Amino acid sequence: MRPVSVFKKNYRIELRDVDLTKKLKLSALFNYMQEISSLHVENLGTGIEAIEKRCGVTWILMRAKAEIARYPSWNEDITIETWQQKPKHFEFERDFIVRDATGNVIIRVVSIWIIIDIKTRELKGTESIAVQYPPFFEERAMTNFRLRKIKPFEHTKIAYKKKIGYSDTDINGHINNAKYIDFATDCFPVEQHMQYFIKSMQINYIREAIPGDNLVFYTDISDLNSNMVYIGGIKEEIGAPIFSTVVEIVPVKEYEETDHYWRG
Repeated sequence: MRPVSVFKKNYRIELRDVDLTKKLKLSALFNYMQEISSLHVENLGTGIEAIEKRCGVTWILMRAKAEIARYPSWNEDITIETWQQKPKHFEFERDFIVRDATGNVIIRVVSIWIIIDIKTRELKGTESIAVQYPPFFEERAMTNFRLRKIKPFEHTKIAYKKKIGYSDTDINGHINNAKYIDFATDCFPVEQHMQYFIKSMQINYIREAIPGDNLVFYTDISDLNSNMVYIGGIKEEIGAPIFSTVVEIVPVKEYEETDHYWRG
């Protein structure tokens, strides 16, 4: 297949990917993103198997921010588009847009990926997997954004603890990036999920967690008046952070009174 600048794939929202409201789970969105990213880098000649065999490296998602106008429903058809920006020295920026069946944009995502040595886990430069890329699509899924560090938590409260098991891992042997979204949203009871809509989320992946690790998840709701909630996780054995996320929420009633897509 000829390399393409923008890769598109149609999805139908399956039963396994929705929550009790029959809306797409945020973690399922990240699974879709992971799949379509894998397909696109394969199309570009930098797929998972290709760079492992050629360079001994693998892809890692470092940061991502999602802005959601509307979560698609069970059995709904959507199209996801993704494209890669021109690689920086150590980072690959990748954007995503999710459209509904009529072409309206309902979700926007920006992300940063890196490559690491499979054996040493050391960061590698983007030039180590350089190929002849097609022309880069320079537009961004979002404007006026920066995937910066998330400020330290100051008023934290432990939500729960979990020991990482086999089902939490992915092809790289550590926690799959989408699992962190489930871990984060599990910090709050079902009743609160029924009352609030997650309008946006930025998640920063800080270090790996593997089977056998004991994780502690905590929240900070001190900025709730600004509709912002902070969630994080640490590896209990060493007291070191593994991820942090900031979530913007709005009451479901307020969400229901607004448009469910971006125009243009």
